[in-house]
Amino acid sequence: MAPRLWVMSTQSSANINPLHRQRVKGREIVVTEDPRLHLVWIHDRVFIKPLPRYLLSHAFWEQFLLSKSSTLTDRRDATRKAAMGYLRTYRYLVQHESDFVIAQQDHLRLVPKDVSWTQFCGFMSETISIQGSDVSGRYCYGELRLSRLNLYAPLFLRKFYYEQAHGQYGDYFARLYGPILFIFAVVSTILNAMQVKVAVEQLSPAHWVSLWSISRWFSTISLMPLEDETREA
Repeated sequence: MAPRLWVMSTQSSANINPLHRQRVKGREIVVTEDPRLHLVWIHDRVFIKPLPRYLLSHAFWEQFLLSKSSTLTDRRDATRKAAMGYLRTYRYLVQHESDFVIAQQDHLRLVPKDVSWTQFCGFMSETISIQGSDVSGRYCYGELRLSRLNLYAPLFLRKFYYEQAHGQYGDYFARLYGPILFIFAVVSTILNAMQVKVAVEQLSPAHWVSLWSISRWFSTISLMPLEDETREA
C-alpha cells in the first residue's frame, strides 16, 4: 500500500507529532506490537510501537542489518530499510526531554527504562544522516489516519478494512451516517430544483420534453425506497 499513500497523507517523514504534542491534541497513546499500526491514529487515539532494545544495539546492526554475511540473506536490504525508517520516527516522537519522560512511563515503556536521556540523544544523533532513499516506502510518510486507510482498503488491498477500529456494530454503522446524510441532501436539492423548473415550464407555452422525462424518471427512482418501507409497514 506504500506506493499509494500519497493519496491519504502528506509525503513527509517529518509529519510526526512529538509525544507531548500528542497529549496536547488530546490523543491517547496506545501501545501496539503490530508494525502496520505504528503512527496510525483515529479520533483520540494514536498507535505507537515500542522501540525494541535490540535496535539500540550497534552489535545487532553490524551483525544482522549491515553485514553481507547476515543470516537474513535476500531479506537484509528490505529489513534494514524498514528498521532505519522505523528508528527514524523516534527522532520526531522524542524531541524533548519531556517526550522522553512520557516514553518511559510505566504504562507505555516506549523506550527501555535503563536508557538515559543522554544515551538516547547520542544514539538518535546518528539517524540525522538517514535519507528518504534509505528507508522503506511506508516511512517516507509520517502519521496516517486510520479512517482513510479503511476507506481505501477495499480499493487497494481488496479487503473490507485496513484495521477494525470498532468492536460493536453500532459504532461501525455510525460512520455511515455522514455519507448517507450527504447523499440525502444532494438528492433533495436535485428534486427541489427539478420541481421549481417543472413549475416554471408549466407557465411557458414551449415545454422542454426531455426535462419532463428526466424529472419523472429521477423522482420515481428516488421514491422507490420509500415505497418499499411503506409496504413493509
